[in-house]
Amino acid sequence: MSIGPRTDDDTARQRTGLRVTYGGAVYAADEIARGAAYEVFSADEVTGFEWAPRPGSALPWRRFVHVSEVTAVHGAGAPSEEPEAPLLVPLHREHGWSQVHRLSQQPDAADDPLVTAVRASAVVRRGTRMVKVLSARQLAGFVRGWLPHGFCFREHDVAHLRTPAATSVLRADGGGSQDGVDVTYAVRWRAADPTDYDVPAGAAYRGLAALGSRDRVGPAVLGTGFTPSSHHLIPEFVTRDFADLPMPANATLLAYPAQGPEVVLYAYQAEQRGWLRMAGPQWRHLLAAVPGLSPDQEYVPTGEAPRSTRLVGAYGGGEYEAVADLPGGFRVLALTRAARYPVDGVSRRVRVATWRGVPCLVLREESGWLRLRLRRPNPDAVLATGAQCHERGVYETWAPGVEVTDDRVVDHPYVL
Repeated sequence: MSIGPRTDDDTARQRTGLRVTYGGAVYAADEIARGAAYEVFSADEVTGFEWAPRPGSALPWRRFVHVSEVTAVHGAGAPSEEPEAPLLVPLHREHGWSQVHRLSQQPDAADDPLVTAVRASAVVRRGTRMVKVLSARQLAGFVRGWLPHGFCFREHDVAHLRTPAATSVLRADGGGSQDGVDVTYAVRWRAADPTDYDVPAGAAYRGLAALGSRDRVGPAVLGTGFTPSSHHLIPEFVTRDFADLPMPANATLLAYPAQGPEVVLYAYQAEQRGWLRMAGPQWRHLLAAVPGLSPDQEYVPTGEAPRSTRLVGAYGGGEYEAVADLPGGFRVLALTRAARYPVDGVSRRVRVATWRGVPCLVLREESGWLRLRLRRPNPDAVLATGAQCHERGVYETWAPGVEVTDDRVVDHPYVL
């Protein structure tokens, strides 16, 4: 590969010494998401690379590639934390990636042993970084207090999807461009516990996969545990029962403009229940399309609206609201540092109920009416409740409180 004249960017890249072998050639590269993906650079045009010149660089061609596409990494340092489990395809002379991908896109192959074996290799562990791609409207909702829920992905599996065009396959709202702004938004958080997540595959999700295009938003649910895509093999997850998850400390709201950098817009401050702005002046324009949000606002509180879920921890014989502060663990949610004790036990608390024979989550209560979210959407449940689809897999409705039965609070304990 011809490197060309040395520039400031190229000199910095050469100091790190990072090179990757991709497609039989060695390229200069930048690491993404702790080695889950790489941005590779070339001085010459290469098939699959895009023209993306940068000031001070003699390597104007680039491509984002997943670590699974790289055959060797040269000059990388020791990993800062335990890497995530990759997708594993059983070796066999009669099948390879193409066959696995083809089967992953066929709903009738949901129970195929090959599909289930590959899907089972992608697991969530405590501390796994999860991401959910958002529209501008959804970003505004998260800034104002929404919690992670519904379909999401491990960052490890989607780190190479960095531009608005590439991330469109991950969107759950059924939208296209971000209101004319060439940017993708996302929320990223660490998984508090593997039991908070489920694989949307198998018998439990056949009803969701059976919902027609008139009754859904976003791509169809295949029921194989993989996202519909003609190019990628992406394992997807859903939050358990489509429930909201308590927001962990230091979660981030992100933007990915067309150039491909990751811009941290806000970081979540658990004790203050608000988002601290992190983006510098050069990135404030990325917030222009977000409704009701001033790019100049330094701190945005989420408010004290009733929350549909929370963490509760045990300490010294008492029960306290807790926060996941991973990778460190779980602690009492307290404003003063001295009172942030590590808890002895922790559970995720949710409210559930049944309406018209359909199991639901109770999100909030207003004037005798309950806002419900279906725990297992299917055509019969949607018809019985009149629930509306707000994003992929998320169906909500209002119900008179007097008609709701089996209304109770449930704790999902974590093993510490």
